[in-house]
Amino acid sequence: MITYNTDGVKMPKIKKRETTAWIRAVAASYGKKVGEVGYMFVDDEKILEVNREYLGHDYYTDIITFDYDEDDIINGDLVISLDTVRSNAEQLGKSYDEELHRVIIHGILHLCGLNDKGPGEREIMEEAENKALRLR
Repeated sequence: MITYNTDGVKMPKIKKRETTAWIRAVAASYGKKVGEVGYMFVDDEKILEVNREYLGHDYYTDIITFDYDEDDIINGDLVISLDTVRSNAEQLGKSYDEELHRVIIHGILHLCGLNDKGPGEREIMEEAENKALRLR
């Protein structure tokens, strides 16, 4: 089950049924099934608070992924700052909708085992995001 919730922000205009089907299809392309995945859309202040409290990081970010995977079933909580998504979209010259969906799938790709911190990993993640966005 995939859930979508908010804390301090309005729910973004996403088509939940279509987005859920897309997420399941992307996970399946990595041989994974979707278990319990919860999205929480927040503002910058809330994501900074989560980043400090749970990860010890003192900076804003677009998404934090908490991974509770079991074997080939992805489970996790994904916290997304809509403020950062909006500012990233502006900086990158992308639409807010495209950037939001990129971030939504970015968390799923993490749950599928992709990383973006090591050498060459960022490029692999970006390629996977672009491929997933084409499936939408």
